[in-house]
Amino acid sequence: MKASPDSPYPVVLQVLPALGGGGVERGTVEIASIIARLGGMPLVASAGGALAPAVERAGGRNILLPLDSKSPWRIWRNAAALEGVIRSRHVDIVHARSRAPAWSACLAARRTGAHFVTTYHGAYNEDLPFKRRYNAVMAMGERVIAISHFIAALIQQRHGTDPARIRVIHRGVDPAVFDPQRVSTDRQVRLLRAWRVQDGQTTIMLPGRLTRWKGQAVLIEALARLNDRAAVAVLVGADQGRARYAAELAALAGRLGVADRVRIVGHCDDMPAALSLSDVVVNASTDPEAFGRVVIEAQAMARPVIATDHGGAVETVEHGVTGWRVRPGDPEALAAALDHALALPPPDRAALGARARASVQEHYTVAAMQMATIAVYRELLG
Repeated sequence: MKASPDSPYPVVLQVLPALGGGGVERGTVEIASIIARLGGMPLVASAGGALAPAVERAGGRNILLPLDSKSPWRIWRNAAALEGVIRSRHVDIVHARSRAPAWSACLAARRTGAHFVTTYHGAYNEDLPFKRRYNAVMAMGERVIAISHFIAALIQQRHGTDPARIRVIHRGVDPAVFDPQRVSTDRQVRLLRAWRVQDGQTTIMLPGRLTRWKGQAVLIEALARLNDRAAVAVLVGADQGRARYAAELAALAGRLGVADRVRIVGHCDDMPAALSLSDVVVNASTDPEAFGRVVIEAQAMARPVIATDHGGAVETVEHGVTGWRVRPGDPEALAAALDHALALPPPDRAALGARARASVQEHYTVAAMQMATIAVYRELLG
């Protein structure tokens, strides 16, 4: 990348609310890593969090600001603070990844002349007055990165953004981490014991935080319809304080007579091992996923995947080739697809898994995502 006259190397400031453990945060660390490897200076402004040390290990620098606040007063104060950072650190590019911090970053970039880039990470809802205006900042970048073609179309439809400013950069996984050959038996056994799943028991996994639109209830209803009456459904993901929803899921399983076949296991810190234990991985989201990173993680692990037929899954799951797509919110269709997947002869399932992993290696790697983002920065720097 070409440096600005003010710094020996390009300085890129990524801005987000906090550094928790989600996909946005992991992507931030991955971009910080490639900036550092190419000789630039990656800065990350946030309220801190579990992944803050990972930024430092990647060669970046953390800047602590209360960017997790949506208060208009705080957004204004954060803009002034970011302006100071841009001027003192000679920032070339400000890259915003979330809406409230993006408003602060946009103001600061305009005041300083720094380039402004956004990544439009979600199909943000518009259920409140003025919500579209609030969301619109994510389409104000000189370049707007969309994480799928679905999101690119949504940006144009909602905000009238010039397609020439939009760049589609799919999210990626590291196929060396999500590699079925690298998962030891010990890692698998630890999870089987924790989840109370018997070795060899048919296991259907739905990874994703416990929230209604992720479709855990749809899977539980499908489980009650399956031909395999011993199969278990493992719901992997933190409830993030939604204890009432977790209780609703347990009650639903009880009413349908499958309580002994549903495991609500919470957060898992070893997703490659978790996915390797799955006979089928399900994405049952009732609202369209902006991309759906768990789908490509499962495919990288050569697992059969069933996803709902909308949003980003339309791009990552080739029906009948690298997985299957079903109508959203339809337990009967999901059950039929699960029966089909579980009935496949082992060689056919292995071949589908191999095709899925090959697709990820060709299209959806961290390295591809990193270099495509660097290409956007280079466009702006000239």
